[in-house]
Amino acid sequence: MQLGIHYAVFSGADQAEIVDRLVGTARAADQGGAAWFTVMDHWFQMEPLGGPAEPMLEGYTTLGHVAALTERVRLGLLVTGVTYRHPGLLAKTVTTLDVLSRGRAMLGIGAAWYEREHVGLGVPYPPLKERFERLEETLQVARAMWSDDDTPYRGRHYSLAEPVSRPTNVSTPHPPVLIGGSGERKTLRMVAQYADACNLFGSDPEAIAHKLEVLAQHCRRFDRDPATITRTVMVQADPVAEPDAFVAQMEPLAALGVDMVCLVPPAEDPVGWTTRLCADVLPRLESL
Repeated sequence: MQLGIHYAVFSGADQAEIVDRLVGTARAADQGGAAWFTVMDHWFQMEPLGGPAEPMLEGYTTLGHVAALTERVRLGLLVTGVTYRHPGLLAKTVTTLDVLSRGRAMLGIGAAWYEREHVGLGVPYPPLKERFERLEETLQVARAMWSDDDTPYRGRHYSLAEPVSRPTNVSTPHPPVLIGGSGERKTLRMVAQYADACNLFGSDPEAIAHKLEVLAQHCRRFDRDPATITRTVMVQADPVAEPDAFVAQMEPLAALGVDMVCLVPPAEDPVGWTTRLCADVLPRLESL
């Protein structure tokens, strides 16, 4: 089982400390052997973590900075809201990150949910049905942008006369696509049809097994091997404080075929925590 570090709290006494903590954690993940380093794609901090009064850096600008200071770890947003950027510009942005990181970008994407930040900054927030329609079209646009086919794209919500992206991506055949969420009818169907990875929530083996079976059923519809999809879970836990209990918790998920666990460093000492996690717990995860 691999490890993803999800950096979600941009705290610090001042702006310099915000940057130092971010960079230090990214470097600890990179040097410690974590497979992914991700940040959130939000304009406002989430309300459970303090809301708009707390700091929040724009995601792709942040990853561009981190790309210059790391060497191995794959970089992405967990996850981009489909409402945040026009799909052609989003694909271009991810390609740019891929080129500048020398092939370490991924596109994490979902249907978006944080209405407050949309209203706060004047960005349209369509109903859920339309957001899912836009999500599917965005996935199709990304495929078009990352192909050699410049045929115009015509969808219900988006039209691109020239879906061109130069230079092309470094990752082949394209940056990995992750779809976040566990909705059984739409989200997991789109994972089977378009994505290279999924991201589920929680560590309950029975619940995860059910979601993976639903995903496998969708894969059969598209004649796709479920093993070609990287299966990741977002877990709220502190493996540094209780490594034995955490590894035992991960064993049944690894047996189900979960490939990666994504964890959020604590705000108090994200650099030290990530360093200890990679040194003391990651080797045990990799043996599962």
